[in-house]
Amino acid sequence: MFKKILIANRGEIACRVIKTARRMGIATVAVYSDADARAPFVQMADEAVHIGPAAAAESYLVADKIIAAAKQTGAEAVHPGYGFLSERASFVEALAAENIAFIGPPANAIAAMGDKIESKKLAREAGVNVVPGFVGEIRDTDHAVEIANDIGYPVMMKASAGGGGKGMRLAYSEKDVREGFEATKREGLNSFGDDRVFIEKFIENPRHIEIQILGDQHGNILYLNERECSIQRRHQKVVEEAPSPFVTPKMRKAMGEQCVALARAVGYFSAGTVELIVSGADKTGESFYFLEMNTRLQVEHPVTEAITKIDLVEQMIRVAAGEKLAMTQDDIGIDGWAIENRVYAEDPYRGFLPSTGRLVRYDPPVEGWTDDGEGNGRRGVDGIRVDDGVYDGGEVSMFYDPMIAKLVTWAPTREEAADLQIAALDAFDIEGLGHNIDFLSAVMQHPRFRSGELTTGFIDEEYPEGFEGAPADEALGLRLSAMACFIAAAHADRARRVEGQLGNRLSPPAEWVVEIGDVRHEVTLTEDAITIDGAKIDISMEYTPGQRLVSAVFDSDEEGEGGEPLTAKVEGIAAGFALTTRGARHRLRVLPAHVARYQKHMIEKIPPDMSKFLVCPMPGLLVSLNVGEGDKVEQGQPLAVVEAMKMENILRAEKSGTIKAVNAKAGDSLAVDAIILEME
Repeated sequence: MFKKILIANRGEIACRVIKTARRMGIATVAVYSDADARAPFVQMADEAVHIGPAAAAESYLVADKIIAAAKQTGAEAVHPGYGFLSERASFVEALAAENIAFIGPPANAIAAMGDKIESKKLAREAGVNVVPGFVGEIRDTDHAVEIANDIGYPVMMKASAGGGGKGMRLAYSEKDVREGFEATKREGLNSFGDDRVFIEKFIENPRHIEIQILGDQHGNILYLNERECSIQRRHQKVVEEAPSPFVTPKMRKAMGEQCVALARAVGYFSAGTVELIVSGADKTGESFYFLEMNTRLQVEHPVTEAITKIDLVEQMIRVAAGEKLAMTQDDIGIDGWAIENRVYAEDPYRGFLPSTGRLVRYDPPVEGWTDDGEGNGRRGVDGIRVDDGVYDGGEVSMFYDPMIAKLVTWAPTREEAADLQIAALDAFDIEGLGHNIDFLSAVMQHPRFRSGELTTGFIDEEYPEGFEGAPADEALGLRLSAMACFIAAAHADRARRVEGQLGNRLSPPAEWVVEIGDVRHEVTLTEDAITIDGAKIDISMEYTPGQRLVSAVFDSDEEGEGGEPLTAKVEGIAAGFALTTRGARHRLRVLPAHVARYQKHMIEKIPPDMSKFLVCPMPGLLVSLNVGEGDKVEQGQPLAVVEAMKMENILRAEKSGTIKAVNAKAGDSLAVDAIILEME
């Protein structure tokens, strides 16, 4: 077994690998850029080597710097994590030349599967179902249009070396192909150094299901069940779960055996994932097709670990050291249900725009993930696991992926795992930048998610006008009103007790009025009970003024057991409180009843009309500007392209008109809300 390994990655995956290596008694080396000098993974590792500036192209993507760090520290092997150099065959070959082991598959398998065009040919030869499409090089945009017309719309354009949702465009018409083909090529070149594109039929009503593969260097290859990753935004996964609510045992076996055949055809070993697109309209489960093979560990690997009780990172290390797998296919079972939500630094209330900056506060829910000391226990009694690589006061940089953390829950059933996600998301406390916690909670509560009727179009279909927060039903409104009045009474009681003020002459009001939107409740507080609109609310709660997170239990029995918990983040606002819970920020005006009778509402301020300005919606690079002063434009016309987080975003005209002034040029780095141009 290795005595020391280097992790050629950063963030949460570097922390993840270090934890397993530490448990195995293996020393670790971290490499870090300028932006990560104080990151948790650097502190966790036994040694750390600086490798360059913040930009990945000058640090984490420079193979020579990684190899030099390994030689400098005496590391015997390198774990690549995912992204960066994890699927670069030349990196594996360079390590081998220096007698350094690669904790991953062989170079020939990476090369074969890393090229999406060649991998489809190999998959077809191995007997794997393949999506209809054009497998070959595309000369130019006209050729792309010709191919798309032959296949039939809709089609998907993909960068051959792409991954992680980058370098992908869906086209429903010739216009979409002409508009998106060059952008797809640019994204492929900028992100992966390869501008080749292939086109294939887009499967409507699609579900994204993937099979986890694990093999050793002795010819043993297993499939570790499936994961469903259908809930995506811009082809990037947001929610993952294992097993899939759609897959039957027969389907699982057919998928698994085809994927093992493909892995065997390329001499695969280590952990890997075969991604499949499945027609949700076909209830027989026979319409599944090969998409690609990721020759690395996946972001969503924890859900597989949770249901199989197999540490995939440990298995990768053991396989790289030449050990045989200690299990057979018959040993692979399914224990319960696991769900993973990706907590991103993006604002769902503003079209999911990236939100970089400092984490003024980062306080995740308490983990209950435990270890039995033998690599078998990956979950604790409360079934919560948080994989992260950030810290309170740290920064989410524009140079890397905007993921803050991965929240994983395990429970005996899917419904229980989803409920645990909702409770754990409520317990997350993040401040300083936008995040998607409300959105994730809303998805977990959504009736369609609960039913398991998923497709890759879930987000677009269920939130076509954008996200405005999860709806609150009447029961939640009543509970929030009770909590808000309890909090208001605590603040009033503290004010009464402050020395030098009103002494003991006043006590907190017993009667309050709470307004949530257009709904108004009358609340009475006594020492023994809270009543709302005449009905008693059973609540058990403690609160100290200044507390950020507050928890209450409703409807418990006489012994205080079996109640329904509710956790909310508390913020003071004018004449009340904002309670953030269950996927939304709920504003509650809370006034003593005698004040509410005479309180007049403030006149609503109407925001200025910004429709004549094209503003940059996120920090990024202005890749191109398609218009100049005096040009006439139509509503919906593409005006500019801004690149952020390695993704290109097309900015369109909100209305027709004439360009009055242009305030930026291609190549400019723009701040959020920077004015790019103004219309007359």
